[in-house]
Formats: sequence, C-alpha cells, structure tokens
Amino acid sequence: MLEIFGTLGPACQSPDVLEKMFLEGMTGIRLNMSHSGLKNSEKLLEHYRLAARRANISPELLIDLQGPEIRVGLLDQPFVLKKAASVYLCSQETLAQAGSFSPAPQGISAQIPVPGHILPALEPGDHLLLDDGKLELAIHSLSPFVTATVLRGGTLRSKKSLKIVGKSPAAPALTGQDRENIRLAKDYGVTALMQPFVTRGEELLEVRKELSKNHMEHTRIFAKIENKEGIQNIREILPYADYIVIARGDLGNDMPLWQLPAAQKELSEICRAEKKPFLAVTQMLASMAESPIPTRAEVSDIFHAVVDGADAVMATNETAVGKYPAEVIRYLAKTAEEGLKWRERQWKL
Repeated sequence: MLEIFGTLGPACQSPDVLEKMFLEGMTGIRLNMSHSGLKNSEKLLEHYRLAARRANISPELLIDLQGPEIRVGLLDQPFVLKKAASVYLCSQETLAQAGSFSPAPQGISAQIPVPGHILPALEPGDHLLLDDGKLELAIHSLSPFVTATVLRGGTLRSKKSLKIVGKSPAAPALTGQDRENIRLAKDYGVTALMQPFVTRGEELLEVRKELSKNHMEHTRIFAKIENKEGIQNIREILPYADYIVIARGDLGNDMPLWQLPAAQKELSEICRAEKKPFLAVTQMLASMAESPIPTRAEVSDIFHAVVDGADAVMATNETAVGKYPAEVIRYLAKTAEEGLKWRERQWKL
C-alpha cells in the first residue's frame, strides 16, 4: 500500500479540511519542527486527531526534526532582498543575547542572522542559497563584517533554509529542541520522525538511542537525503533507516538542478535493489499552492516517482499554506495510484 502524506499547517488546520484530506486518500501527515514544537502545535494536533476519528482511520504522525539543517534565524519581520544590494550576516546567538537588531552598517541594506558556527567556514566568493534556492547571495568580504551581495532577490522570512554551496559545516545530529520533541513524542501520538541531512549511519544511531531512551524504540526513522554526501554514503545509511527520503529541495541546492533527476533515479534504484522503502518529496504539486489543478509535468513527476519504486509521496507547502489542500491530496493520491497500477503490471512481466 502506498503512503500518502500531507503537511500540517495553517491552510489545513480545520477539522473539516483535514477530514476531506483523509477522505481523498491521505494516510498520514508531516509536522515540521523547524518552526515550532509539539507543545506549540497542540491545537493543530487536536484537530488532526478529530478529523481522523471522523474519517475512521488511524493515520501516521510524522515529525520532521530540525537536525543539522542550517537555517536563517528569527527576523523582526519579512523583508525584501533586492538584486545587487549588500547585506551582512551576523550570529543569531549574539543577536539573541543583545535582544534586538543593531543598526545596519553604512551602505548595508539589511542584516541576516545565521547560526554562529557557520561564519568561520565562509570565504569571499562563497555562494549561499536561501529558502530552497529561491534567493542567492555571494560572500563579498569577511572584515569588519561578513558581507554579501544579493545575486537573486526576493522576500526573506524567518527560519528559511540556508545552504553554503559546496560546503557542509559540522553540526550535531540532534538539537536541544529535537531532543525535547522526542521526549514528548509518545504523549502526542507520534509514529515516525524525519531526520534531516543524513550523511552517515552513526547519525541515525544517535537518533535511535534518543528514541530508546524515551521508550519509542518502534518509531520509524525516515532518513532525508539532502546532499551529495548523503548519496555517496547511501549504502552505509540504509541499514539504520526504516525509510529513505529523496528530499529534492535541498538536494537540488547541492548540485546543478539538471542533475537532480539522475540523483533521484540513482537513489530509487539503490533502494529498490536493497529492498528499502523510500519516499519522494518537494514540489510534487507546487503549482497547486495557487491553482486548483496541477500541471501535466507535476502529475507526470508523481507517476514516474511511483513507477520507479516509491512507497510513499508527500506534499509540503501545497497543503500547509496552499489554497487547495484537499485537492492536492486528491491529485497526489490518484496519480500515485495510477503509477502503482502501472508498476505492478510492469514488474509482473
């Protein structure tokens, strides 16, 4: 049976909408822990459980941990980065201690808080991709401030992803907030978790130990492959994961975008050969954030992911903040079902 996941968020927070999503074929939902914690999501989860009871199903609750992913810190408010503007990067830890943003240096349009541990890794000429590559900066200078030039502008919001092209600064597998969410997971009915940016099997061992410590030994671990290092070490990772996640957002930031389909194919073939279930995610139905129907390319993408062996597919922003969350699940589930029919016919030949 295929697993069909949506993502919980403001667009689908009402029990009525969630019930429709279940009736359209959703078997579980992802809750993103990058922006919040389980305690702060109690109302959302209450509505989720009510909708599941109405639909008479027992769905999966999958929490997506912070992990070693690098993100922009908290901003006072979203702001627009204009092409060719200069910005400077500051330590979010230092900023938190100061309690407020300091005035930007002369000639600098904005300051961007980032995890302090990445600043020593930066060099002039480094490129930074923000918000899954929607925005791009180039490091200009390191002294007296870490300054950058905006190459691709747009609106920047708090807690958006940040990728240093060609570099992976070391970070702990679990954050303090991750450990707190794992501690609370059983009480909130969590059945699985997603570990971001997995590059080594030992990272999943650390997650497994934390689960065991909190009597969650049978919780499934979904290992997100989000960079080339994860692909290179996939066979080392496989024994420690219950599911592999082909997370095409950050994976597409770590290579030229035209190489991404081949990376997805490679991971699919390895998982199939090793009989390891895998999930495909990111922009499966991105146009449906604004449109009630998808593009032909999007349904083809879902179909081929399933034909290639995917055991699960997932919608993210499309259901969390999009205008048509129930319709998203309908297209996701029905297209995946067609892919499964085709796959079963072909594999029998």
